[in-house]
Amino acid sequence: ARFYYPDGLASDGAGNLYVADSANNEIRKVVIATGAVTTFAGAIQHQGSGDGIGADARFFSPLKVASDGAGNLFVADMVNATVRKIVIATGAVTTFLGSSTNSGSDDGIGAAASFGYVMGIASDGAGNLFITDSSHCTIRKAVIATRTVTTFAGLAGSTGTTDGTGADARFHYPSDLVTDSAGNLFVADTTNHTIRKIVLATGAVTTLAGSPGNAGAADGTGADALFDSPYGVAGDGAGNL
Repeated sequence: ARFYYPDGLASDGAGNLYVADSANNEIRKVVIATGAVTTFAGAIQHQGSGDGIGADARFFSPLKVASDGAGNLFVADMVNATVRKIVIATGAVTTFLGSSTNSGSDDGIGAAASFGYVMGIASDGAGNLFITDSSHCTIRKAVIATRTVTTFAGLAGSTGTTDGTGADARFHYPSDLVTDSAGNLFVADTTNHTIRKIVLATGAVTTLAGSPGNAGAADGTGADALFDSPYGVAGDGAGNL
């Protein structure tokens, strides 16, 4: 099998991985037991924004993918500034949030919401998606049932390193994020060289590890540890990132 800049992946809990094969503009499927790779959605190096089933759908640099545990995948379709939905059983792809013709930072429902570069996406398992709108330095929240998008943390267009609650917090090009089972969201805050923690119930943002603006490779505790442009984050379900 061959890939071209594979970026994010997600498990469906049924023995399969789905990979955002970014430079190929495809979503690939890997059967874990056999290693068999197939193209699940999109067409090799054919960029676009069209909805459709399987190879009839088009993506433009898809970066991350998340499963909602209910038979659907959600894709951070970066250059299209959208979140796409794929029904696993049918391969049907639809544009779930945002519009490929309207880049921005507006909250709203479905296509009325707008994003910049959509780079990271995670499900909390409770009916919500969290999305890194990297170019606007914000974390967005989407209620899956209603497709309602709000800005959860950060302020569009304002970069920084500030801890705080909701719009008082600042990020600098956050790229990826993951939830845990204890009600927290963890963010790879790439250009700040830090890992941030957000309490979902309150929106309170703190810096968990790394020193803002200080790139390095040092091991250590909290701010004594150094990172250099952390880009991905995942949990093991046992209290570790």
